[in-house]
Amino acid sequence: MRLASVDVGTNSTRLLVADVDGDRILDQLEREMVITRLGRGVDRTRRFEPASLRRTLDVLGDYAERCRRLGVEATRVVATSATRDATNRDEFLGGVRELFGVDAEVLSGDEEAATSYLGAIHDLGGDERTLVIDIGGGSTEFIIGNHDPEAMLSIDIGCVRLLERHLSSDPPTPGEVAALRADVREHLEKVFDALDPSTARRVVGVAGTVTTVAALTLGLEVYDPDRIHHAEITAAGIHETAERLVAMTIAERAALPVMAKGREDVIAAGGLVMDELCTTFGFQRMIASESDILDGVLLGLSRRIAARG
Repeated sequence: MRLASVDVGTNSTRLLVADVDGDRILDQLEREMVITRLGRGVDRTRRFEPASLRRTLDVLGDYAERCRRLGVEATRVVATSATRDATNRDEFLGGVRELFGVDAEVLSGDEEAATSYLGAIHDLGGDERTLVIDIGGGSTEFIIGNHDPEAMLSIDIGCVRLLERHLSSDPPTPGEVAALRADVREHLEKVFDALDPSTARRVVGVAGTVTTVAALTLGLEVYDPDRIHHAEITAAGIHETAERLVAMTIAERAALPVMAKGREDVIAAGGLVMDELCTTFGFQRMIASESDILDGVLLGLSRRIAARG
């Protein structure tokens, strides 16, 4: 069955079109990401900016047309942190309904976490106890389990949110970096109330922050998903990359060959989050995954269709 999933996050808007058989993603026909920054300013105003909303709906219009052209049989659209926070979300939700003919699902933090876990582990192999960490634009999700998630937590330390709170200089000043790190450490204390990261045999990081930092840590000259997917990066490598990113200007980051257009301003904040995760929880390495919430949304749609018979 040909299905599509759309993930509208705080920073990026993404599309996956694939042929699916049960819990197996067979052939991927489209996998697209555009940084639309829907969540710009939402941490401060609790509203979508008109330009960000228009930009996001324009991209979604293109995605809807691709789905029609490819003969997609069913589509699932989800929205996450920024849409949870925005008081004017109805304008966005109405736009999605008009473009796709379906209602967007505004995932709760726990739903977002569970969906990320499903996407991250579906092609990982083995049955080791796994901690999945999804660093988004507005929030970061932590999910631990073996085959199924057993405990999860969503906290508001996404890279867009942290950039807007702390990194106003270009490049950031040492004081700004210290303030961001302190903010992250304070939020990470909440993780211990929900789950114990030390019980995980492996740590898997998903989403654009993780895969971009992985590409830089691996020294790739071009962004290569095949080399990034399931690559192990060390805590020392993450620290070195984070320090390198905060020392650069936004223009210098934009010139890096693996940097997606529009990620250059938030990636320093994201790298610092990864570094603080390793320090706080004593992680020695992290597995980067190109499979994430987008894959989980698609597999969840497949399960729903199967359940309806």
